Amino acid sequence: MTDINADLTGNDIATTATSSVDREQDAGPDEKTFTIGELSREFGITLRTLRFYENKGLIAPHRRGATRLYSGAERDRIAQILAGKRLGFTLAEIRRMVDENRIGGNGDLQPSWEKCLEQIALLEEQKRGIEAALVALRAIQAKLSADMPEPGATR
Repeated sequence: MTDINADLTGNDIATTATSSVDREQDAGPDEKTFTIGELSREFGITLRTLRFYENKGLIAPHRRGATRLYSGAERDRIAQILAGKRLGFTLAEIRRMVDENRIGGNGDLQPSWEKCLEQIALLEEQKRGIEAALVALRAIQAKLSADMPEPGATR
């Protein structure tokens, strides 16, 4: 599984500064905005995660005083980031896909064919590791169960 705190390269950070400014627009008078708490609850993530994404330049809410306000576009971007995380992509990879506008008709991230194959191979490798760990743990559990006294039996 990838780390939420994946390192970003210097180039990624430079791109972040530019793309964050480009995305940062005040919501129009009729556009619905969302608070950090509303999005945290909606997506089941912590406030810290949203602030982390902001710090990394993945999202750029506008502020009214100390309050962060997220536009519908920022909300969609958070959904795309989380979809990419569920697929096992790093934040740097997700940023590239979002910045390259690799978004499908339903708003989902659309990795390239090559990136999709790479990710499938990586996840298959991780799956094999998890399956091996489960086999080992089940063997340990069976041994421990065999060594346990029967319920109600005295030692």
